Amino acid sequence: MNLSRQYSFWGSLSPLGGLTGVSLLIMASARLSWAIIIAGCLFWVYGLTTLTFALLMTSFAHKFFPVQGKIPLFTCLASFFGSVYILLLWLICPFAALEVFLPLLLVPLLCASSGVVQNIEPPELIKTGEAAKKQAPPIDATEHITNAVSQAISLTILLVSFSIIREPISYSMISFPGSYQGIITIMYLRENSFFPIGIFSQSAGALILLGYVTCLYQYGKSKLFPGEKI
Repeated sequence: MNLSRQYSFWGSLSPLGGLTGVSLLIMASARLSWAIIIAGCLFWVYGLTTLTFALLMTSFAHKFFPVQGKIPLFTCLASFFGSVYILLLWLICPFAALEVFLPLLLVPLLCASSGVVQNIEPPELIKTGEAAKKQAPPIDATEHITNAVSQAISLTILLVSFSIIREPISYSMISFPGSYQGIITIMYLRENSFFPIGIFSQSAGALILLGYVTCLYQYGKSKLFPGEKI
């Protein structure tokens, strides 16, 4: 089965289908400001890592890269771009970088396990006759970047949506990244005897919400694709 299909929104390895990225959904969804910062890191790491790796495999695959070393190389590239993002965030807003430091460290590892690297194959050398050699068509970087960014979009939508639900329930407010303190409050909700519900600010509450959303996802998947394993 095509890996890109398995990692699509309704695939078996999607954020809800295979619970990939569940650590980010739990840790970074407590605040909308955290979710926005992580969303920017997802686009940055997924897009630049895939673009760089595809270009390197097109130009230097047969000269320098081992056949079995694609995943470690892709992981190193993802870690490099993730470090650059953390550095830029640290220069702009140090407190925001401290607040989401651990989730930011998980983004390169999530990118390395996203299945994008398995679809990028170096161009083969096709022999024609005894001496002539003809190179196969180069890697289509656009297709792989689109696949990687679509995965980042899928996880970003889930993360932001989850945080929009979770933060008001937990803190009766909605935050946004900015200011010297790391976050700014853009909306206060009126507190009453029922809200805020403190348990949803913890991992236990996040798991409860995630379980409910996952059940809705599986129900919708069974209705849209009855009897089909994707």
